[in-house]
Amino acid sequence: MIGKYRNGAVLSLFFILVVVSLKAMACPFELPAATISINGYTLNVELATIPSARHCGLSNRAQLPKNQGMLFVYPTARPLTFWMKDTHISLSIAFLDESGKIINIYKMIPNQTDVRYASSQHAKYALEVNRGWFQARGIEIGDTVELKLPLVIEIY
Repeated sequence: MIGKYRNGAVLSLFFILVVVSLKAMACPFELPAATISINGYTLNVELATIPSARHCGLSNRAQLPKNQGMLFVYPTARPLTFWMKDTHISLSIAFLDESGKIINIYKMIPNQTDVRYASSQHAKYALEVNRGWFQARGIEIGDTVELKLPLVIEIY
């Protein structure tokens, strides 16, 4: 009887470890959210404001719902570089200066690490959306993103 119980406990522990590992791979952050707009188009975004959330980004996700994205927020403007390691979604990225003005837009290729997408000047924000979202709405370099971020968010 004890042997059966021990085998069941081992199996249960194994199952728990597998579930926890899979959740960790999917970047299970509870991120703050905000609604932003560009040229009258509304976008709901998750806010990646801390290093671990920015590192994880949208990797290991199967999809990004329509009119949603992720806004990467940095404490200060700096050169930013992104890649698509473990990112299965076709994305577009816009780099924004401190005022929210778009300084670059790139269409990114999923699941690769060879290409880097870099801001052409110091940027404080990077906005990832489904590939083609900017183009379909006529959003271009020089347009300004209206950022109404929560007053109480941790940025470091």
